[in-house]
Amino acid sequence: MTTILAPTAARLQQRLQSVLQPSALEVIDESAQHAGHIGANDSGAGTHFRVRITCQQFVGERPVTRHRLVYDALQDFLDQGLHALAIEAKVPTC
Repeated sequence: MTTILAPTAARLQQRLQSVLQPSALEVIDESAQHAGHIGANDSGAGTHFRVRITCQQFVGERPVTRHRLVYDALQDFLDQGLHALAIEAKVPTC
Protein backbone atom coordinates (compact mmCIF):
# COMPACT_ATOMS: atom_id res chain seq x y z
CA MET A 1 0.00 0.00 0.00
CA THR A 2 1.36 3.42 -0.97
CA THR A 3 1.26 6.12 1.68
CA ILE A 4 0.16 9.51 0.38
CA LEU A 5 1.15 12.62 2.28
CA ALA A 6 -1.50 15.15 3.27
CA PRO A 7 -2.58 17.46 0.46
CA THR A 8 -0.65 20.72 0.23
CA ALA A 9 -0.48 23.26 -2.58
CA ALA A 10 3.14 22.24 -3.24
CA ARG A 11 2.32 18.52 -3.46
CA LEU A 12 -0.66 19.10 -5.75
CA GLN A 13 1.42 21.40 -7.92
CA GLN A 14 4.22 18.83 -8.15
CA ARG A 15 1.78 16.08 -9.14
CA LEU A 16 0.00 18.17 -11.78
CA GLN A 17 3.33 19.34 -13.19
CA SER A 18 4.54 15.76 -13.44
CA VAL A 19 1.38 14.24 -14.92
CA LEU A 20 0.01 17.00 -17.17
CA GLN A 21 3.13 19.09 -17.87
CA PRO A 22 1.21 22.37 -17.99
CA SER A 23 2.57 25.57 -19.50
CA ALA A 24 1.08 27.53 -16.58
CA LEU A 25 0.00 26.28 -13.17
CA GLU A 26 -1.15 27.86 -9.93
CA VAL A 27 -2.43 25.90 -6.93
CA ILE A 28 -3.94 27.88 -4.06
CA ASP A 29 -4.98 26.43 -0.69
CA GLU A 30 -8.32 28.10 0.09
CA SER A 31 -9.10 25.84 3.05
CA ALA A 32 -9.05 28.63 5.65
CA GLN A 33 -11.89 30.36 3.77
CA HIS A 34 -14.04 27.25 4.28
CA ALA A 35 -13.62 26.86 8.05
CA GLY A 36 -16.75 25.32 9.50
CA HIS A 37 -17.94 24.01 6.13
CA ILE A 38 -18.41 20.36 5.26
CA GLY A 39 -15.06 18.74 4.53
CA ALA A 40 -13.01 21.35 6.37
CA ASN A 41 -10.64 20.26 9.11
CA ASP A 42 -9.44 21.98 12.28
CA SER A 43 -6.06 22.91 10.75
CA GLY A 44 -7.56 25.24 8.13
CA ALA A 45 -5.38 23.67 5.44
CA GLY A 46 -5.35 20.82 2.96
CA THR A 47 -9.03 20.40 2.15
CA HIS A 48 -10.07 23.07 -0.39
CA PHE A 49 -7.89 24.11 -3.32
CA ARG A 50 -8.14 26.26 -6.44
CA VAL A 51 -6.22 25.04 -9.50
CA ARG A 52 -5.51 27.35 -12.43
CA ILE A 53 -3.94 25.32 -15.19
CA THR A 54 -3.09 25.82 -18.85
CA CYS A 55 -2.16 22.65 -20.67
CA GLN A 56 -1.56 21.46 -24.22
CA GLN A 57 -3.42 18.22 -23.40
CA PHE A 58 -6.59 20.30 -23.04
CA VAL A 59 -6.60 21.41 -26.69
CA GLY A 60 -9.76 20.14 -28.39
CA GLU A 61 -11.21 18.84 -25.12
CA ARG A 62 -14.48 19.94 -23.57
CA PRO A 63 -14.30 21.61 -20.13
CA VAL A 64 -15.66 18.52 -18.39
CA THR A 65 -12.86 16.42 -19.92
CA ARG A 66 -10.24 18.97 -18.84
CA HIS A 67 -11.56 18.81 -15.29
CA ARG A 68 -11.58 15.00 -15.40
CA LEU A 69 -7.88 15.00 -16.35
CA VAL A 70 -7.10 17.15 -13.30
CA TYR A 71 -9.24 15.00 -10.99
CA ASP A 72 -7.63 11.83 -12.33
CA ALA A 73 -4.14 13.22 -11.68
CA LEU A 74 -5.11 14.04 -8.08
CA GLN A 75 -7.33 11.04 -7.29
CA ASP A 76 -5.15 9.63 -4.52
CA PHE A 77 -5.19 13.03 -2.77
CA LEU A 78 -8.99 13.04 -3.01
CA ASP A 79 -8.99 9.57 -1.46
CA GLN A 80 -6.85 10.93 1.41
CA GLY A 81 -9.05 13.88 2.42
CA LEU A 82 -8.84 16.53 -0.29
CA HIS A 83 -12.46 17.67 -0.22
CA ALA A 84 -12.89 20.29 -2.93
CA LEU A 85 -11.21 21.55 -6.09
CA ALA A 86 -12.11 24.70 -7.97
CA ILE A 87 -10.60 24.13 -11.41
CA GLU A 88 -9.88 26.74 -14.07
CA ALA A 89 -8.57 24.67 -16.99
CA LYS A 90 -7.49 26.56 -20.10
CA VAL A 91 -5.85 25.81 -23.41
CA PRO A 92 -2.64 27.63 -24.39
CA THR A 93 -3.04 30.72 -26.56
CA CYS A 94 -0.66 31.68 -29.35
